[in-house]
Amino acid sequence: MKLLVTSMLAAVVSCSSNDNPPPPVENAGSSCTTPAQCYPAIDGGTLKGAVQCLSRVPGGYCTHLCTTDADCCAIPGECTSGFKQVCSPFESTGQMMCFLSCEKADIAAADAGAIDDTVYCQTYANKAMSCRSSGGGSANRKVCVP
Repeated sequence: MKLLVTSMLAAVVSCSSNDNPPPPVENAGSSCTTPAQCYPAIDGGTLKGAVQCLSRVPGGYCTHLCTTDADCCAIPGECTSGFKQVCSPFESTGQMMCFLSCEKADIAAADAGAIDDTVYCQTYANKAMSCRSSGGGSANRKVCVP
């Protein structure tokens, strides 16, 4: 009997370890209070724009300046999930920055299925995120931000 209980417990433990791992945490969108906390495994000088910690976002928001989408995820290790990031203006800052995209085509390309765009942001960026316009005029995009 003791052997049977031990075997059953081992089977339950081994099955629970096969759960899907959580999605990787992205650098863009990570919480911060200073730019030095952003992109911790990367030399910030190698990014295609100056590192920013957006204090206008509750809890801070790590990102970096950019001029085109190609500047986002341009160096190894910058983007950990492989999901599309876009270069977009942010509200009235007048600066272009990298954000996790939640545009329908980018969600489809991420093979995230028919997932709601806000659920996508909460799953692959941060539980406090939603999908909304980045603001900033005619060049705005749909991005994951709080």
